[in-house]
Amino acid sequence: MMRKKQILDTSQDSQAAAQLEWLNLSALAQVEFSSESPDYPIEEALEVEGGKGWRSALPGKQSIRIVFDIPQTIHKVFLLFEENVQARTQEFVLRYSSAGKEPFHTIVLQQYTFSPPHTTNQLEVYQVDLTNVQILELEILPDINMSNAFASLKKLKLSR
Repeated sequence: MMRKKQILDTSQDSQAAAQLEWLNLSALAQVEFSSESPDYPIEEALEVEGGKGWRSALPGKQSIRIVFDIPQTIHKVFLLFEENVQARTQEFVLRYSSAGKEPFHTIVLQQYTFSPPHTTNQLEVYQVDLTNVQILELEILPDINMSNAFASLKKLKLSR
């Protein structure tokens, strides 16, 4: 008897990833933020597919917190930053808390240099294994060399 095994089509895996179900943050959480430009509100980065993204109304370090009504399990974090105008080196910290009173745990601390018109996008997709997440916080220092730069975020998505 011949031993055999079917080879799985890897394109099916890519299609499954493309159809990944993202969390509906407006139904599951409240969003807290340090500031937002009236022309670039936070929902443009969290809810609107193809939206303009979020921008701060004030220069300097900014925070965005997603506070879940019920603790969530998170397996993927998608972040897209975009800077088309100013060359700058941005630093961000992504952290979470399992309960509102516990200390935050850092997922990633990263720097990235934007150099328009050539380097304008920073795309990060993190595979994580976070359970019982009450708060997810993104803190952005828009330019490590200047205090008058404005923070921005094109898209943030989460999946279970």
